[in-house]
Amino acid sequence: MAYEEETVIGEGVALDVAAASLGSRAASALLDALVIAVTYYVTLLILLATVVNSLDNAALAAVFLVHALGFFVGVPVLVETLTRGRSLGRLALGLRIVRDDGGPISFRQALIRALVGVIELWMSSGAIALIASAANAKGKRVGDMLAGTYALQTRTAPTQHAQLFVPYSLTDWASSVDIRRLPDGLALEARQLLTRAAALHPTSRRQLGEDLAHRISPFVAPLPPEGTHPETFMTAVLAVRRDREYALEVARLTADAQQAVAVYRLPHGVVDVPQ
Repeated sequence: MAYEEETVIGEGVALDVAAASLGSRAASALLDALVIAVTYYVTLLILLATVVNSLDNAALAAVFLVHALGFFVGVPVLVETLTRGRSLGRLALGLRIVRDDGGPISFRQALIRALVGVIELWMSSGAIALIASAANAKGKRVGDMLAGTYALQTRTAPTQHAQLFVPYSLTDWASSVDIRRLPDGLALEARQLLTRAAALHPTSRRQLGEDLAHRISPFVAPLPPEGTHPETFMTAVLAVRRDREYALEVARLTADAQQAVAVYRLPHGVVDVPQ
């Protein structure tokens, strides 16, 4: 199961950040390990065929050591540093390695992960990493704990937002209602409730709807007819708000276009000669 936490960005907006599940991390690691292992053994065979007879045992051991370190440490460090925490397996599974604060990882953190990975991924066949990830709330392996990183789930199912429209019963009311600017957080809460309403328990759905409608009411005058359902009220408010903001933006763009024509038009009496 993916672990979810709340991260507050600079604007004070709380975002849901989902750490990758153990299954997705394991699948991406297996894909990366397969690619690295196949490439390693192919290049090892090439080395054996080209340099084995031209070097003594000490030099040959040094070449093989550098070759192994390059593939099992150098390649992961290079890939994670250049791609900001991605790899072939993570790209396929929609994952990314990030710092604990959500920022991109650095060379130092990629190096720590790769060095620890030699033991917990390759020498133990992934057993240490599997145990550590299963025991950690955010699915961290030992390398993540030491580097201060974790795997972030970047690919999620698209959200189907509820359609916003003015219900027929509130058409006359919507044409004359005065709606002050809603706080962005309050408007977002209302939109999220309308999107998730069908999946909520009826009691929770009713309580949340009544609470949000009560908080939106001070920004609306006059209020809709008595007995209007809270979700109907919120749908109408958000739809009117959207339509009016769209109309204002269209008017602004039209005025800007007309002003641009006037600014670049030649003075009165000067003939504009076609080029």
